[in-house]
Amino acid sequence: MNIDNIVIAGYFILIAAISLIFKKMASSSTSDYFRGGGKMLWWMVGGTAFMTQFSAWTFTGAAGKAFTDGISVIAVFVGNMVAYVFAYFWFARRFRQMRVDTPTEAVGRRFGSVNEQFFTWVIIPLSVINAGVWLNGLGVFASAVFNSDIITTIYVTGAVVLLVSLLSGAWGVVASDFIQMLVVAVISIACAVVALVMVGGPGEIVREFPGSFVMGPDMNYPLLIVCTFLFFVVKQLQSINNMQESYRFLNAKDSKNASKAAILALVLMLFGTAIWFIPPWVSAIIYPNAAAEYPQLGNKAADAVYLVFARNAMPLGTVGLLMAGLFAATMSSMDSALNRNSGIFVRSFYAPIVRKGQADDKELLRAGQVVCIVNGILVILMAQFFNSLKHLSLFDLMMQVATLLQSPILVPLFLGIIIRKTPKWAPWATVVVGMLVSWSVVKVFTPQWVAGWFGVDNLTGREISELKIIITIAAHLFFTAGFFCLTTLFYKAENDPYKATTAAFFNDVDTECVAEDGQDVVDRMQRKKLGTLVTYMAAGLSLMILIPNPLWGRLLYLCCALTIFTIGYLLKRSAEMK
Repeated sequence: MNIDNIVIAGYFILIAAISLIFKKMASSSTSDYFRGGGKMLWWMVGGTAFMTQFSAWTFTGAAGKAFTDGISVIAVFVGNMVAYVFAYFWFARRFRQMRVDTPTEAVGRRFGSVNEQFFTWVIIPLSVINAGVWLNGLGVFASAVFNSDIITTIYVTGAVVLLVSLLSGAWGVVASDFIQMLVVAVISIACAVVALVMVGGPGEIVREFPGSFVMGPDMNYPLLIVCTFLFFVVKQLQSINNMQESYRFLNAKDSKNASKAAILALVLMLFGTAIWFIPPWVSAIIYPNAAAEYPQLGNKAADAVYLVFARNAMPLGTVGLLMAGLFAATMSSMDSALNRNSGIFVRSFYAPIVRKGQADDKELLRAGQVVCIVNGILVILMAQFFNSLKHLSLFDLMMQVATLLQSPILVPLFLGIIIRKTPKWAPWATVVVGMLVSWSVVKVFTPQWVAGWFGVDNLTGREISELKIIITIAAHLFFTAGFFCLTTLFYKAENDPYKATTAAFFNDVDTECVAEDGQDVVDRMQRKKLGTLVTYMAAGLSLMILIPNPLWGRLLYLCCALTIFTIGYLLKRSAEMK
């Protein structure tokens, strides 16, 4: 464990270096702090777009789902891929062309000031809840690694994430996301390669997986798997391509870089999905009782399967790398949420409502940092609450938060960029209707009741869980989205007080955004700074060769270090080119 502690300590030193190196780039204005001034290159934006869809939940809740149910877990990630395809062809560049610093500023331009305030106060709590789920996932895993109390772990790790998030704003968030992406890639690829060698190849996973690899256990109705897959695609399409999540593309230096970022996120998600779940699938074959190794986690014991594999099958030091990857995944999601919430509060409430436009940029920057601290504390408390829900697995917890709470809010923010003529009350009214739909799914349209329509009874626990997700997504697709579309029938241009601002908004959305003069200097600075940090990371990985492991383990670390060094070297070389 001492070796693992050293690895984690080295990782945090690297993260601290990122924050310090990019601190100056974020200190000149609120635009720089909240979205990097819209000057970031596509590979940085694509890295953060990918990492914000990746959290400790992927290594815990999703891995636990893969361990127990087989390949069905990839439905969420295939949905992400489809969403990024649409982002490349349509959404990404239009989000950049909104020409705003925060998502709620875009809501204000599109729907008016009333809706801007409404969504300010629904997006911030939703982000806190989501970040609480991510931090809880990290707490579950970290407590198992260090054999410590989960609540203590949540407080300690949450405080560390909060501290890092404060230092350098969007520049630090995006730069750390890129570095953290490399950390996740290293641990994922290394574990996948070892797992495939141990089991004898991909074919053996399919043949030897306990029960059905496609269907999984406790599943008597294959149609449920098909419906879950299709509805997840629809859900993720709107979850990624909406004005709330547009902040990742607002960072790009121009429209073309925003579209390129979507393609990079798509490629990363494609390769990531192909390798993330190999270790849990192999563990189901060679370590079928893996969940029993951590009885203190209760129903969430299966969520520690990645840890079981790393401890039993990987060379010394891998657990430390795995924990670094988990911290990386959680930080990338949580620091993005904290940075976005700070920008939303300051730009859409503090500046126009509290200070009535009288605050200077320096005051707004300080206010954003205070809001970041408050949000971080709330996230820690939310993670503590979620830990009390012992009856829910992390997978079910994530899905219920996303479908019951998030879907009503995202529907108007997704459709609002597509449908241009809606009455001013349509967005907030749609959210209200959506919340009623979520309530009806919980209280009325239960899986047992819906199954009774088809003469089906005695559903298994897994079938109830899958059907609950299907019902919720379908209800919001037909009723919530349907309501928003029907509001167009009540639109009258002569009664629209925001007609001029809406027209100006869509004129910007349809107009290409071109990088400002002098951008080349900023481009080279990004490459040089990150190239240096990546080479430092490679140097740290190369030191792991000294750990007393078998030859194959040392060679594994050597290959990882050389790969990372090559990326850093190419970044530095590109920064030196005219």
